[in-house]
Amino acid sequence: MAGAIASRMSFSSLKRKQPKTFTVRIATMDAEMEFSCEVKWKGKDLFDLVCRTLGLRETWFFGLQYTIKDTVAWLKMDKKVLDHDVPTEEPVTFHFLAKFYPENAEEELVQEITQHLFFLQVKKQILDEKIYCPPEASVLLASYAVQAKYGDYDPNVHKRGFLAQEELLPKRVINLYQMTPEMWEERITAWYAEHRGRARDEAEMEYLKIAQDLEMYGVNYFAIRNKKGTELLLGVDALGLHIYDPDNRLTPKISFPWNEIRNISYSDKEFTIKPLDKKIDVFKFNSSKLRVNKLMERQRLAREKQMREEAERTRDELERRLMQLKEEATMANEALMRSEETADLLAEKAQITEEEAKLLAQKAAEAEQEMQRIKATAIRTEEEKRLMEQKVLEAEMLALKMAEESERRAKEADQLKQDLQEARESERRAKQKLLEITSKSSYTQSVNSSTTALPTDLSSFNLISESLSFDFKDTDMKRLSMEIEKEKVEYMEKSKHLQEQLNELKTEIEALKLKERETALDILHNENASRGNSKHNTIKKQGVCEMSAPCAVDPGTTCL
Repeated sequence: MAGAIASRMSFSSLKRKQPKTFTVRIATMDAEMEFSCEVKWKGKDLFDLVCRTLGLRETWFFGLQYTIKDTVAWLKMDKKVLDHDVPTEEPVTFHFLAKFYPENAEEELVQEITQHLFFLQVKKQILDEKIYCPPEASVLLASYAVQAKYGDYDPNVHKRGFLAQEELLPKRVINLYQMTPEMWEERITAWYAEHRGRARDEAEMEYLKIAQDLEMYGVNYFAIRNKKGTELLLGVDALGLHIYDPDNRLTPKISFPWNEIRNISYSDKEFTIKPLDKKIDVFKFNSSKLRVNKLMERQRLAREKQMREEAERTRDELERRLMQLKEEATMANEALMRSEETADLLAEKAQITEEEAKLLAQKAAEAEQEMQRIKATAIRTEEEKRLMEQKVLEAEMLALKMAEESERRAKEADQLKQDLQEARESERRAKQKLLEITSKSSYTQSVNSSTTALPTDLSSFNLISESLSFDFKDTDMKRLSMEIEKEKVEYMEKSKHLQEQLNELKTEIEALKLKERETALDILHNENASRGNSKHNTIKKQGVCEMSAPCAVDPGTTCL
């Protein structure tokens, strides 16, 4: 009886301790997952669970997005999931998306899963026309998307019409030209065939490297007003803050790079940007949405966090490289010692062989003298002659053998001398290898000393690197400069070839364009291209304004 009561009490206790849960659905760019979450979970608990499930370590780029009343919002990490204004029906749906975009995808995106998720998201934004992409670049990007999906082009497999069901080009581009789907497929396939040998991750990275130079890549736009009430757009991205005319999202009127901003502050609906140069006036504008202010603050903090993490990765890589250089130096020292020992042994053996050859040569000379003496004292009788001739023949044979042996020993001595020379050459190469390794170590130290943006805890690494102090030779510097110059030339040639291909395609399809279907963004892009403007040089030009210059955003006042 008592046992039954205890059993019921234990069951009731377990039942009471069972945490309350609710179901969430996570939609990534290519999959959906469902999780059972505890009611007490905060946003970070759910976000960390998703990242662990995906095997994602570069978490700082991403967030969980949800929609409420036709408005998108992001899950806050320090707030309970159910305390957000999320739908009450289960499963509660969140979209796992990139919030922040890297300035340089190739340098900042390390994991393949991170690259893949960015590729899928950027590709969708281009197809949905949230990122403007010119027609010729759209075809090139489509060819890399095909390479990523289908692998290398095979004319026996990838026959006409194999892309008929694929969504590869923005509808705006398709409608702009009098071209059939077969004509578009032909041009995409022509470029696709040139990408042979690229793996999926390589093709996706090439896609991102081209897309990141598009004017609207990674920019979040928000409606703002200046002090005079003029409607403007605020663009926030990895490069900084940009002010746009509402009718032109491609070319900013003013740009504020992050590294030139001293402080960002907001009070109620007023937003203030303070430049580093205190002599330059601050820039103020109003925003009706508080989330604009919060997003910009999060963007700045995320950028700082990203820079710290990049610095830590750089430090770890330098430490790993230093350990590798130490190991190579140790191996080179051991090889040098072995080479020196081998050279000493060969030198000793060569000396012994040379002495043996001299001794044999001396014996051959003595045999020759004995033969001459026998001939001089030869007995004249036939029998004695015959015996004497036989002895002479034997003496000649012996002398011949002695001469051959002497020659063989001499050749062996020459071979040993050659081996000795090779051993000394090997020793010289080992010393040169050691010198190169030590030179690389010095270069590693110079890189370390130039990374002023690294955290202060790198002082311990500096102490480690000081244990290898070598001279960095001019020849090594020249070699490094030549390698860098070679890579630069190769990159420029590749870029030039790519630009020529883009221009060739643009010229080819220009005659098929329907001018009346050009959008405002098409016209603006063509104007920028005719002036030679690109995303980066436009920002550089707009990033610094003279104090006395009229402000492009607020006419009648002075710009930054």
